[in-house]
Formats: sequence, C-alpha cells, structure tokens
Amino acid sequence: MADDKSPDRRNAPYEFGFETRTIHAGARPDPITGARSTPIYQTTSYVFDDVDHAADLFNLQTFGFIYSRLTNPTVSVLEERLANLENGRAAVCASSGHAAQFLAFFTLLSPGDEFVASKNLYGGSITQFGISFKRLGWTCHFADPADPENFRKAITPKTKAIFIEVLANPGGVVVDLEAVSAIAKDAGIPLIIDNTLATPYLCRPFEWGADLIVHSTTKFLSGHGTSLGGAIIESGKFDWSQNDAFPTMTEPDPAYHGLTFAETFGDFGFTMKARAVGLRDFGPCMSPQNAFYTITGLETLHLRMDRHVENAQAVAAFLDGDDRVAWVSYAGLPSSPYHDLAKKYLPKGAGSVFTCGLKGGYEAGVKLVENVNLFSHLANVGDTRSLILHPASTTHRQLTDEQRDAAGAGADVIRLSIGIETADDLIHDLDQGLSAI
Repeated sequence: MADDKSPDRRNAPYEFGFETRTIHAGARPDPITGARSTPIYQTTSYVFDDVDHAADLFNLQTFGFIYSRLTNPTVSVLEERLANLENGRAAVCASSGHAAQFLAFFTLLSPGDEFVASKNLYGGSITQFGISFKRLGWTCHFADPADPENFRKAITPKTKAIFIEVLANPGGVVVDLEAVSAIAKDAGIPLIIDNTLATPYLCRPFEWGADLIVHSTTKFLSGHGTSLGGAIIESGKFDWSQNDAFPTMTEPDPAYHGLTFAETFGDFGFTMKARAVGLRDFGPCMSPQNAFYTITGLETLHLRMDRHVENAQAVAAFLDGDDRVAWVSYAGLPSSPYHDLAKKYLPKGAGSVFTCGLKGGYEAGVKLVENVNLFSHLANVGDTRSLILHPASTTHRQLTDEQRDAAGAGADVIRLSIGIETADDLIHDLDQGLSAI
C-alpha cells in the first residue's frame, strides 16, 4: 500500500473537502479593492469594451456581463459554488424555488408535453404542477413513490422528465433515488431532483444518477430566513441528442441565429438555455443582495446541518414516545419504513423537517401551533430558528382532503422544522404546547 509520500499520492489531483468548498468555491478576493468577502454588485448593467465585445456577448460567443437580469457577478459566485457543492457542471439562479422549477420545465417542455412527479411534494409544487402548468399545455402525472415502478407505469410517449424530492416535504418520506434513476434512464428522460430539504451536505443526487437538481435556496442553503432564491444545477451527463424528444435543446434557436444549445454548449447547454432564454424572456432573476446573503449562509451550511440533524433526532425521539402523539414520520427513527433508505442516501442524517400526527386531529393541530412559544408559527423551513406549521390550514389548504392525505398533510399533521437551538428547550416548548391541547 502506498504511503502519504508516495509518487502516486503526490501526483494525484488534490480534492478539497466539502467544508472548504462551502467557503471558497467560486470566489476570490476582489481584484480592485482586495475585499475578501464577495461584494454586492448592485448594478443593472455593465460597460462593453467596444462594439465587437458587445456583439459577441449578445450572440453568446463569449462570456461576460450584459445586464443583471441575465448575469451578475455576485449571483455568478453563488452559481459556481452551488454547482461545485453538488458536483455538477453548471448552475443558474432564480428569484425563488418556484421560479427555478418554472425555468427548468420551460427549458425542457413544449405545449402538449408531460412529466411524472412524486405525489409526496411540497404543496405549492403540487399546485404549480397540477394546476398552473396545465395552462401552459404541460401535464403532470403524480405517482406514489413508495414503489418506484409506479413511475415507470406513469410514463407515456409524451413524458419528458421525472421529478422527485429525495427527502419529501412536509417530511419523513425518502424516495429510492437509484431505482427511480434507472427507470428514467430506461425511458431516455432526465431525472430532476428537488434537493432542498436534504441539501448537498446530506445527499448528492448526481452520484445516484440524477440529471438536474433544483433548490429553493431560501431554505437551508441561505439558512437564516432572510433571502428568497432558487437554483438549477446541471450534471452535464444527460445526452439531449439520444432521441428526438428534446427539440428545445437540439433544434436551432431562432433568437440566436440558429444556435443549437446542446451542440454549442455541450455539457452545460441546459443551464445556458435556461439563462439565455428563460431568464431573458421571463425575468425571474435573483437579486445580488439575496445572492450575497445566500453565499454567506452557505459558509456555515455544514455546521448548521449537523446541529439541525442532531436536534431533529432528539425532538423526534421525544415525540415518538409521547402518548399525546399518534405517530411520527421521521426517517431518522429506526421505526420508520424509510430508515434504511435514509441510511443509504442520507448517511449524515435524515434532515430536520418532519411531521407528526396528533391524536386530537385538526383542532389539536391548531391548538398546538397557537400555544408554543419558542417555535415560530410560519410557512417556511430551513431556518436557524425552529418552525412549526399545521399544513392542512396553511400551505396545503388549497388541496382537497384526498390530495392532502396523499401528500402527507392530513388534518392531524404537524410539520416541524427543527432549528439549531438547545434541544432540551425545544422539547420543553413542545411539551407545554401539547399540554395546552
């Protein structure tokens, strides 16, 4: 066995650790001022060197900054860092997670196209996919992820993608990523993963065969409840030319003199198309200030996620043993049917967002959220502060009873996003809140 000083070890390319990359990837000291933190480039536009330089930028024949709806130096640092942390090829940021999802599907689909999604998704995604996307001529078929073969059964000749959350919101469900990836590859379609709740610290979907990743950077990546944002990250490994199913990527684009994105940009063609067409025409760009806050949040992602997971494990164990609670859905508990999948895909922990059911049903849920003090009752997850929500009366209220039950957000369900406070204080707050029911 070669020791640390062997020629093989010295000549091998050095790979920086995840923690180092959360702090340094994509950024350097400002070359003009020497500023160590990435500046907020609060500008709308940028001066061209000359007419030829401007023409090359607008024709996508060179890279640079034109207008902050398309590119901004602060946002670019965040994009490069996210691509690095996910081990992807490229990324494009957007104004929110929903905006990122819209850009991803707009880049991928044409009117009449379909895609398959897990039925265990954030309630807003179910509404976006099932109702709003229909107005654009895109049809989503929802499948139960408990059996990956359900995705195969839902695929039709018009299907252009599969979409899942590895760690589902509102919580507790882990999808068999490797199995679903194999089904997508058999069908010749990309697998899109929402990695918001897991983050790249807990799960690396590209290593299991995913093709595209979307994030609501608003949540754990930013981490402090201050900044809206979203992102698309591209693996660079999907072959858009393997069949004729993706004309948006393989046919000439009339807005760029017949340029073909898959051919011209190769393994980062998808994110280039999302930026050069989607951001250009619809404008859901991320602000440089929100990018700055998210870059700052990313620097402590690994530290925060360790504490999030540690606290969630303790709180889930408390609730699991409390006779006022009917059930707890947290994949970190050995009793969870998803425990083995969590150990496989989330070896550092099953996240910090999960659900439980109260024996008193809907009214008990309302009472609990109104009687906690340390937990904040609001519609967000991934904050340093612990958050609580009754989905049936808030995020999932637009859905039918059947849809809420299918999404894991029934009348008795409480969603918890466990923060980084002292775990005993969180348990005490829930205990006194339960006593008030």
